[in-house]
Amino acid sequence: MPLFSSQPDFDFIGKRWYAVGLSGLVIVAGLVAFVSRGGLLLGIDFSGGTLMVLEFEQPTTEDVVRDALAEVDEKVVQQYGDSGGGILIRLPQSGPEQGTSLELGAEQVVSTLESSGLGEFEVASRELVGPVIGRELQQRGMSAFVFALAGILIYVGLRFRFSFGLGAIVAVVHDILVTLSLLTIFGYELSLNVVAAMLTITGYSVNDSIVVFDRVRENLRLMRRDQFEHLVNTSINQMLARTIITSGTTSFAVLALFIFGGEVLRGFSFTMLIGVISGTYSTIFIATSVAIMMARGRSAPRSQPSTTPRSAEKANQASRTQRPQRSKRPSRKARAS
Repeated sequence: MPLFSSQPDFDFIGKRWYAVGLSGLVIVAGLVAFVSRGGLLLGIDFSGGTLMVLEFEQPTTEDVVRDALAEVDEKVVQQYGDSGGGILIRLPQSGPEQGTSLELGAEQVVSTLESSGLGEFEVASRELVGPVIGRELQQRGMSAFVFALAGILIYVGLRFRFSFGLGAIVAVVHDILVTLSLLTIFGYELSLNVVAAMLTITGYSVNDSIVVFDRVRENLRLMRRDQFEHLVNTSINQMLARTIITSGTTSFAVLALFIFGGEVLRGFSFTMLIGVISGTYSTIFIATSVAIMMARGRSAPRSQPSTTPRSAEKANQASRTQRPQRSKRPSRKARAS
């Protein structure tokens, strides 16, 4: 059963500047949140330190646990899970600490809470990450992004046009910036799970762009007389049903993971959800806009004033009038006389 009863004809290209403005507004809001919070909220994987999840038998608030840990410096206490008894405690990395020091910090938290009289609890999970591992994970994450973007540019540039490859890269960078902005605004930490989700949405966004660009390439042979903007807009409308079905089913799966996956997968599923929506949006508005701008720049030097048939005829007449007249040879009769 087709999604649309007839071929859709939405003017996506005509509304692209409104979409670009919306993207700029989201990125600026994320930049403001980034500056106000002093940078990205790095997870334990990148920043190093101690991360503990405690499960209390009785529901406990984070304020009570924070007061009980008043003698512990630079701790972060958050409610964890939906049961009401889960508490997440994070001790940030401070100085060149080694594994033994991190263990001592975790033991201090446990002993302090045991003597505070808050009731029975158990350590559900505990993570200890040193500064060396944190820096190594940061470098590997950046390297993964750089190699992914370079591979995408090479593949799309060879398979299609260079302008299409550049449009796909700009769309991917747009998706990453929008995702990081929303992560910062909503207070999610940048962890390994989030980085894995970003790499996933990078491939998802490029795949969506390739599908649209492939249809544009096919229409370049069928719609040679049409303007490039109209051709791109027609290609987007032709692939609109496929885009909605693919993005919709993926979004439903990721939304279920966000709702029922728990706190451990909350950052991953949120990143995936934003990435799927942003990837579809950037394919329609951002990647195609870059391709159109590059096509205009390439055709601009060729747009010289063409010679019309009427002007060509006038030029020929002028050249004939300016051409020197040949002297007529005397006739045979005049020569005989």
